[in-house]
Amino acid sequence: MTANLEGLNTLKDMPVTAPETDNKTALVIAAHPDDADFGAAGTSYLWSKEGWTFYYLVCTDGSKGTADPSMKPGDLIRIRREEQREAARRAGAKDVFFLDYTDGELTYTRPLLGDVVRHIRMLKPYAVFTHDPEAYIVRNSFINHSDHRCTGQIAVDAIYPSARDRLNFPEQIDEGLETHNVKEIFIWGSEKAEFETDITDVVDQKIHALNAHVSQGLGANDPNSDFLKFVRDRWRGEDGRYTERFRRVVLFR
Repeated sequence: MTANLEGLNTLKDMPVTAPETDNKTALVIAAHPDDADFGAAGTSYLWSKEGWTFYYLVCTDGSKGTADPSMKPGDLIRIRREEQREAARRAGAKDVFFLDYTDGELTYTRPLLGDVVRHIRMLKPYAVFTHDPEAYIVRNSFINHSDHRCTGQIAVDAIYPSARDRLNFPEQIDEGLETHNVKEIFIWGSEKAEFETDITDVVDQKIHALNAHVSQGLGANDPNSDFLKFVRDRWRGEDGRYTERFRRVVLFR
């Protein structure tokens, strides 16, 4: 499904780009603070205007994301939490949850899987957005962070079969968290992407969300900054319009 927004200049005139469903809940599962905004902030903002509720789940504490020799890990964790909450607000998301696994050390474990399953069962999203679990090298120019790969794999495995099956993490069932079937997965950073959200009219809102991550050097409001030039080039197609691109997986079961 690709939105055709040629000639449309206002948000209220935009066609619906989201799936048709009564369950308008989406969960964005990201490795670090700021990943969700790079991956899906424009879609979050647009779909939220169409009545969807977006939540962010951040798997690591972001404690290693700095080049500042004076920054202490505990301070960075606190700062990045605050930045991510503000960025999510700017992207139209309702809330952010943090799992606080150590940045740069994320590994596939049963406890991590259970934590992600818990949030899927608690929030019961129709759609999950997450990293590509398959890509190690992207476009021959970008190394997909190991935390990104692990998060993507955990997210996919949590969706199926773990969140669905009652005998996976039965203690959660005892707590009242019933099983849940996610219907669609949207994977960003994939070279197999075939679904686009046209974010041309809200690209500045996406940048506004990213600008909340000041500790990551993303707080540049200068329209001529190298950062803004980079992201605009990255998201702009040959037709001059801006998109977020995903590999869309529609689950039938």
